[in-house]
Amino acid sequence: MLGRVNHIAIAVPDLAAATATYRDTLGATVSAPQALPEHGVTVVFVELPNTKVELLEPLGEGSPIAAFLEKAPVGGMHHICYEVDDILAARDRLVASGARVLGDGMPKTGAHGKPVLFLHPKDFLGTLVELEEV
Repeated sequence: MLGRVNHIAIAVPDLAAATATYRDTLGATVSAPQALPEHGVTVVFVELPNTKVELLEPLGEGSPIAAFLEKAPVGGMHHICYEVDDILAARDRLVASGARVLGDGMPKTGAHGKPVLFLHPKDFLGTLVELEEV
């Protein structure tokens, strides 16, 4: 069911500073910031040869990233995103096996313009999992 790792997401309190660290210190190619109001975040993607790193900053007070940063003020790993061929089939299989899909269970459009779902971290060894349809 799982394809390749699409990205690893890191929550950050200051997106501009985090972008500068990856771009200027590590020499990485970093995308322009993209606001995703539906998800309550602003993101940039660090492009790597084999995957991406997504840097997430809260967008608005109700952002789930704001709550994450209250517990980890300097930031940290937030989730891992795996690619799937058919997100609805993957969801149905996971739910049938007892996994919990966050939200209303319906895919939302992610930063790459593709359907995404998030799975409860308590069902996946303490890690928030994002699925993205390819």
